[in-house]
Amino acid sequence: MTGVRARLSIADPPNCPVVADLPAGTTASDVRWTGAGDRVVEQYASSASVGDEPVFEADGDGVYRIERERSETCACDVIESFGHPIADVSASTDPDRLAVTLLLPSPEPLVEIIAALEELGTTVKLECLVRGESGDGADPVVVDRGRLTDRQREVLEVAHELGYFAYPREASADEVAEELGIVRSTFAEHLAAAQRRLLADVLETGTH
Repeated sequence: MTGVRARLSIADPPNCPVVADLPAGTTASDVRWTGAGDRVVEQYASSASVGDEPVFEADGDGVYRIERERSETCACDVIESFGHPIADVSASTDPDRLAVTLLLPSPEPLVEIIAALEELGTTVKLECLVRGESGDGADPVVVDRGRLTDRQREVLEVAHELGYFAYPREASADEVAEELGIVRSTFAEHLAAAQRRLLADVLETGTH
């Protein structure tokens, strides 16, 4: 079992006390939390000047603590509800975003995790997926573009160029379809087929 390291970007995370606590245009790192009765205590480091007094300061960074009700489900709670501890979390504002790193035995849990996060109304991107190995290093997952048809590659390239995959999204499905000279439903079919083939490389399912 080699496992994978996955990094998720979660846009507009709901009920995130760290994002709510940060001033606009700033970042937080080393986000941690622990249960305390019916409340959760969260801690993070930031070089920003936050309203609360830091519990610790060093080299220009302050460490801050905030509390929330345990009943307020946040994105990290959703992830850990699947039984997978979070390895690293950072947060940023304007736009609001969480970057979450997971160490998983295989890529398969990502499907359910991402689906559950999107049910909260967030937009989730898989920014990085690295497959571990039995030695000291780790190998990036190799995606074979040759598995795509010419049309599927064109659809992905045009969608990327127009900003369909950007956050916030810079082009709608209708706009990409118009640029390609096809209807929206055909664009959706090509996009789904291309994603299935690329994910087959990542998940090693052998889909063709």
